[in-house]
Amino acid sequence: MVLADGSPLERGRAHLQHALNVRFEAAKLLGGALPAPLVVPLGAADVLGFGLPDPYAAVRPRANVQLTARAVLVGPWGGADLIGTAACGQCLAIRWQRLRSRSEREALELGHEPHGSADWPLLTDYTVDAVWAAYLAVRTGEFGPPATAAADRELPQVTRIDLGTLALATFPLLPEPICPSCVPERPDTAESARMRLTARPKPDPDTYRLHPLGSYPLPTAALANPVCGALGSDTWINPTSTTTAPVAGTNFVRGYAGLNDVTWSGQANSYSTSRTLAFLEGLERYAGTHRRRGTSPVVDSYNNLAADALNPADRGFYADATYEKDHLVSPFDPDRPIPWVWGHSLRDERPILVPARLAHYSAGVEADNFVFECSNGCATGGSLEEAILFGLLELIERDAFLLAWYGRARLTEIDLGSCASGTIRTMLDRAALHGYDVHAFDTRMDLAVPVVTALAVRRDGGLGTLSFSAAAGFDPEGTVDAALSEVLTYIPHLPYQVAEREGELRDMAGDFRKVLHLKDHAQLYGLPEMARHAREYLEPTAVRTLGETFADWAPVRPRTGDLLDDLRLLRDELAGAGYDVIAVDQTTPEQRRMGLHTVSTIVPGLLPLDFGWTRQRALLMPRLRTALRVAGRRTDDLPESEIKAVPHPFP
Repeated sequence: MVLADGSPLERGRAHLQHALNVRFEAAKLLGGALPAPLVVPLGAADVLGFGLPDPYAAVRPRANVQLTARAVLVGPWGGADLIGTAACGQCLAIRWQRLRSRSEREALELGHEPHGSADWPLLTDYTVDAVWAAYLAVRTGEFGPPATAAADRELPQVTRIDLGTLALATFPLLPEPICPSCVPERPDTAESARMRLTARPKPDPDTYRLHPLGSYPLPTAALANPVCGALGSDTWINPTSTTTAPVAGTNFVRGYAGLNDVTWSGQANSYSTSRTLAFLEGLERYAGTHRRRGTSPVVDSYNNLAADALNPADRGFYADATYEKDHLVSPFDPDRPIPWVWGHSLRDERPILVPARLAHYSAGVEADNFVFECSNGCATGGSLEEAILFGLLELIERDAFLLAWYGRARLTEIDLGSCASGTIRTMLDRAALHGYDVHAFDTRMDLAVPVVTALAVRRDGGLGTLSFSAAAGFDPEGTVDAALSEVLTYIPHLPYQVAEREGELRDMAGDFRKVLHLKDHAQLYGLPEMARHAREYLEPTAVRTLGETFADWAPVRPRTGDLLDDLRLLRDELAGAGYDVIAVDQTTPEQRRMGLHTVSTIVPGLLPLDFGWTRQRALLMPRLRTALRVAGRRTDDLPESEIKAVPHPFP
């Protein structure tokens, strides 16, 4: 055991350990088997491995009482005897630290010495009695998990005793998949990445999700709680939204550019559905930001691995000027060792190495900082096949959007009055109440699958002038619905967001180099003067019914009732256009227990979605120049002089 170092938290730990030992010895005299309490401090050292080493690293996995500056955490305790549910004290510490505030995490993870009140935490006899009573109750089985969902009750539990009020609260704990104590690291291998895709019968031929949304056993209390929530400390609703019933959550994820605020949300017509969607998106981002499967990457140079590896150049690089001026990125060096993960080529039916930075968008080291990737192409489903299908649809959607925008494609508008869905009519009415007219456009390029861009236009031309969104899918009307649903989530708030940043956004309109972040792209087009750059959308070439627009898709669309046939169509479309189709399995152990799968799909050569005007790979890629000709939208390749050198408005 580490000896007390004189810090307030360490003195409190030593006092609590001694006081609990006295009570434990007295309890032993009464008979009965009870594990001894082992107290460690939590919050004075970094348990994630970035900053000051944790002096309790060797004993923390066995700890069953952890003292923080605000509370005592008793556990993990309980849990069903199921494979993959066991958790240790290190698991708890990791999840607890990830939920701390930005200032706390920066202090811990950047190596700053902690300082605190000389007499805090204050552990009175009443406090110690409360901790001992809670410890005794959970260890003897007198106290069970709260009456929450079954998926939460079967997990280990953690009981928190507040040092200020002595209030008790108990929360379920998901095991940490990269806990160094629970999960021995193993090498990533080609064979483990090989995907053997199988038939996936669908509920009916026109349905592309294999299971109902509510069928997944989500441990919602373990996903969001203030002590050890895997995705964040809580979820919140937005009752001021008059177009959808949004639910969202957030947490900090450390990436190559520091701590990033990762928000996950759901947008539906009921808060319960939105909450489920939010958790699914949160799990997808949890899996996508970092590899959480206990595997170590392959580290070598591209030149040494070229026979088995994706060439990063096929995903595009930034302009030379960006590498010269942007201190966060540096040019790709094929001789420099970088981390790689194994994926699977659906076109070639073989494993393939992918730069870790292209597969996990917050993971990376200084050696592989040649691009900033985002969640583009990441998707979750009830099977690998379903996840890959939706990941590829997202890539196709964003590629088509960028081709239309930068290529100044003239578009056909879809007559929304020809849609049979009452939901679409309702959405148009909701938008009208906010003073917006909503339009939808056929944005397909050289690939057959429907792609729809939605555009909301503020009638009076005020702030919040334009709002864009897009969707791709096999069902044309469902694709229209998805695009409209997304754009409706933005318009209630866009005018206020633009007003709040109006001066900053006007500076961006005068100098595109000041467009740096995701939100800048969408909010920039809330300025009335930016509407002139969207002339192709405001002046469509024609307006056609939904049936007329997608008449050529009906004979192509598979109707076999097997999702694998839908996936094969996408694969063959992309391969026929000359592109490889790659999937990297990102599924975490937590997701696998819930029946979920997450993948990152990569189609080298399609235009990648980037944010920040100086980091636009699409502007330099061959496809921007050739795709409109291949699609029959031009008779020649797009010349440099006709590329729309204006930031895209994708939200």
